[in-house]
Amino acid sequence: MRLWLVRHAPPLVARGVCYGQSDLSANPTATTACAARLAEALPPHATVWCSPLQRCEQISQILRGLRPDLTPKTDPRLAEMHFGAWEGLPWDAIGQTAVDAWVADFAHHRPGGGESAHQVLHRVGAALDDARASAPPHMVWLTHAGVARAARLWLSGVRDLLSASAWPTAAPAFGTWEVVDA
Repeated sequence: MRLWLVRHAPPLVARGVCYGQSDLSANPTATTACAARLAEALPPHATVWCSPLQRCEQISQILRGLRPDLTPKTDPRLAEMHFGAWEGLPWDAIGQTAVDAWVADFAHHRPGGGESAHQVLHRVGAALDDARASAPPHMVWLTHAGVARAARLWLSGVRDLLSASAWPTAAPAFGTWEVVDA
């Protein structure tokens, strides 16, 4: 199976804000451009799953209009990491002490009372395992950077994070995608 990890366009939020599962719109021009490029690139009848957050649903709606052969399905497992009380706060306001506590126990600490990296990894891994079981030749995920990182970790066989340094830093840029063998 070829897994298309598509990241939403830039969200409409101030720079430096922790937004995780905050349900934000994305830049409409960039979203339309991303969906148009994706519509041209995708093979016929690819299976499409979408995060329930509106910045991904925007791509889904445009893509559906451009490619009637594609029927996106919303899957909450493709949502970005939930940062609890940190959602909507500038990272500077969260404070270095709180961030350091998260990094010290990166796998299991729940930043802002939200999800731990371990929970995100296993949520995304369950979605990936379900996708692989259905065995479509092309699976498209309209999703987020954190989900793309978790998917790559799961595909590499990682099930437990030993440190923050094990979490990938690379992710598709806003409005782009990567295709990996799953």
